[in-house]
Amino acid sequence: MRGFTGLLAMYARDLVRGAEQRPKPNGERLREFRESALPSLEDRLFSTAPIYKSLEAAELADSLAGLQQALGADNPVVREALNGKSPEQAAHYLVDNTKLEDVALRKQLWNGGEAAIKASTDPLIVVMRQIEPEALQVRKQYEDQVESVARRDGAVLAKVRFAMGGLSEPPDATFTLRLSYGEVQGYTVAGKGYPYYTTMGGAYQHAAAHGNKPPYQLPHSWMEHKAQVKLATPLNFVSTADIIGGNSGSPTINSKGEVVGIIFDGNIESLPWNFVYSDTAARAISVDSRGIVETLHSIYGANRVVQELQSGHEATGK
Repeated sequence: MRGFTGLLAMYARDLVRGAEQRPKPNGERLREFRESALPSLEDRLFSTAPIYKSLEAAELADSLAGLQQALGADNPVVREALNGKSPEQAAHYLVDNTKLEDVALRKQLWNGGEAAIKASTDPLIVVMRQIEPEALQVRKQYEDQVESVARRDGAVLAKVRFAMGGLSEPPDATFTLRLSYGEVQGYTVAGKGYPYYTTMGGAYQHAAAHGNKPPYQLPHSWMEHKAQVKLATPLNFVSTADIIGGNSGSPTINSKGEVVGIIFDGNIESLPWNFVYSDTAARAISVDSRGIVETLHSIYGANRVVQELQSGHEATGK
């Protein structure tokens, strides 16, 4: 079920798999169901993000068609997933008849555990129950025979590939973009202009405007050391650099080759970048290097770290 796409399919998989995994001792669970990972998984599972069933059906139909093509129409998993229908028909049936878009239902199934999952007649839960044993078997085989080998011998494989391909062989990377160019630039949405940067002082003002309550609450350390903070210091800035999920933590570098920030998010207008890029209002968000240094110095008192950063800066003549 790992290859099925769409929020609803992901919710169904996590509910069925979670019912089987959570009763196990922590060390015997799949990594995403261990105690350290459960808070993140539950945040995703109980998200109130909008669900568009037409998109869900299209994504699920595409993955069902891919499953049928890869495994063949006579494969038991394919037969169970399609139940005599075409991929498009099966996807529309499952998406149209599921109730998993209801957050309350997802919480009920999650909290009810194995008994609730076994009793559920939701079509997506039913199909997940049917194919879960086979899916887990395939996953274990992949992890044991492919993933673990690649992890163990990754350096050796990379050397062999480079020896064969030379400079024509690109370095290994994740699925994310390797390099993106953009301009630091503000934007306008619904007639309201947004500047290209924010300041440390702006963070305090924003928190105060919302009663310093979650999700706008600043940490106690920030409030305690406000008097020492240079409030005019830039904190975040936005740019037109094309980013996608997985780019968080990437350095933002200026034309001189200096690290001026670190990518950590995008504004809501950047979400369509998963499908099409536009620099009209979509922006990548970086934390400013000056904000990092000011925070380390004035709030956390990490002066040794600041000295190391500044000495490296001076050593390069930048």
